[in-house]
Amino acid sequence: MRTPDARRARWSLAAGLMVLSPMCAEYLAGYDDSTGDPFVLIASLVIFSPLYGAPAMLIRETARRLGLRWPEILALAAAFGVLQAGVIDQSLFSEGYRDIPYWEEMIRPTYVEPLGLAAHTALAFVGGHAIWSFGVPIALTEALAPRLSRTPWLRAPGLAAAVALYLAAATLVLTDHLRTESDHASAAQIGGALAVAALLALLALLRTVRARRRPGSPAPAVPPRRPPRPVAVAAAGLVAGLAFDLLPATWAGVAGGLALLALTAAAAGRLARSPAWTCRHVAALAAGAMTARTVVGFFVVPLGNIAPVAKYAHNVAFLTGAVLLGVLATRPRGTVDPDADPGVGPGR
Repeated sequence: MRTPDARRARWSLAAGLMVLSPMCAEYLAGYDDSTGDPFVLIASLVIFSPLYGAPAMLIRETARRLGLRWPEILALAAAFGVLQAGVIDQSLFSEGYRDIPYWEEMIRPTYVEPLGLAAHTALAFVGGHAIWSFGVPIALTEALAPRLSRTPWLRAPGLAAAVALYLAAATLVLTDHLRTESDHASAAQIGGALAVAALLALLALLRTVRARRRPGSPAPAVPPRRPPRPVAVAAAGLVAGLAFDLLPATWAGVAGGLALLALTAAAAGRLARSPAWTCRHVAALAAGAMTARTVVGFFVVPLGNIAPVAKYAHNVAFLTGAVLLGVLATRPRGTVDPDADPGVGPGR
């Protein structure tokens, strides 16, 4: 039975995730014309929290109920990323989204005519959503309360509300896109995006089913050395995040981005086999990636006529917040680390 204090703690964590997810998705880089306007940023959460926070919550709750680990969590996050970019705002298939002046030079070098999309933006949008919109907020929010990080936070009514909020926000964004944009995804493109999203979700769930059917399989070999300290993991996440965000919009950049993701996943997977790998390490990796996105924001030219003072105030505020949240999520918690949990690792 849940005590009132435990229930409040879970609801507080859920609310935090609902707010952190849209901030990581839309605000860190400061690319939009809302940059530096606190009123608009806060008001926009009315749409962005259901659009990003609700899927993050649904991914997280599914993972904790089914015992999914980070590869499966990120697969579900990528599925929602495909839905967001391919079906809801349809930026994945647009050749002139929101009249953004640099859109043409961003998509043309890697444009795949039969698919009607650019490989660079596909990687940036889907990978960006999987990592920053969903993965990073989930990891950091759970690290704030490690003793609650492996338990569900919502019951059936809360889950139903999250689904309803997401559908309402997605419908609103899609309707606005169809009304204001002239470049819409075709039926074949929408069908393909839905199929890819369903396949990613299916792969995540099948991986878990297979693992449960092999309970007696030997555990993976433990690396002989302890994993680096969380501060070193955060530095690695910072470097990887910067590299991913700064890759050029070329085929070489796409290849580099895929290689970077593969190398990061392999390195984290190997380190996570150690019993000394904890939630603090996961949060450190996420904090480094989040900080990288805020650093990149200093070099982004936002849409619209944004005053330099407002732009850089926005960048400094979010960089400060990212660093403070990272420190809070990775702080030591005594000699016995309550974060240690085999479920933190990337695979069984």
